[in-house]
Amino acid sequence: MQNDAATLKPIRSLEDALDRCQMLGMRLSRQRRFILELLWQEKEHLSAREIYDRLNRQGKEIGHTSVYQNLEALSNQGIIECIERSDGRLYGNVSDSHSHVNCLDTNQILDVHVELPEDLIKQIEEQTGVSITDYRIDFYGYRNPPQ
Repeated sequence: MQNDAATLKPIRSLEDALDRCQMLGMRLSRQRRFILELLWQEKEHLSAREIYDRLNRQGKEIGHTSVYQNLEALSNQGIIECIERSDGRLYGNVSDSHSHVNCLDTNQILDVHVELPEDLIKQIEEQTGVSITDYRIDFYGYRNPPQ
């Protein structure tokens, strides 16, 4: 799937995500649409439990199983992002290649698009003998640095 995903237009909006579902022949159930709308509205990485809680608070009744099954299907198809963390999985709306800033005092993960200088990529390729085609960088820091 990765190679196919590289040739597809990146998903940068809710409409792109819905279009990709249709293109892949995925059923656009009410629950699936609720999940995609929430991820695009919130623009943050959420656990399945947080997604379930927020949707139900909004009056959009959806079961736990439905949330988990839809998140699994959407992330397996590359429509949403799934980040594995020690405390569980988090889901986000940006599925194309990007990096993360991990805020250590708020536990937030922020999406950033970083472009490394070409000479740095060449240096890495020379050191490793690997031709770099993509990369993701994880940054860590504090909004309020400890004193």
